[in-house]
Amino acid sequence: MRNRLKRRLRELSRIRLLTTQLAADIVIRIRPNAYEASFADLALEMDQVIAQLTRWGSPKPSEKGDT
Repeated sequence: MRNRLKRRLRELSRIRLLTTQLAADIVIRIRPNAYEASFADLALEMDQVIAQLTRWGSPKPSEKGDT
């Protein structure tokens, strides 16, 4: 079960994280309920995290004009 989860997370990282332009080191912390999650559930959670990281990395409207 552990190896299956690792393969799923590795594939999701490859197709979801590596295609982003995020300039960050990302650590994936596996919680016990992840072992029972489906691939679709894991993908949804990863998409939510990527969206949050993208929002955090976006300049705020007041920062765009400041140089």
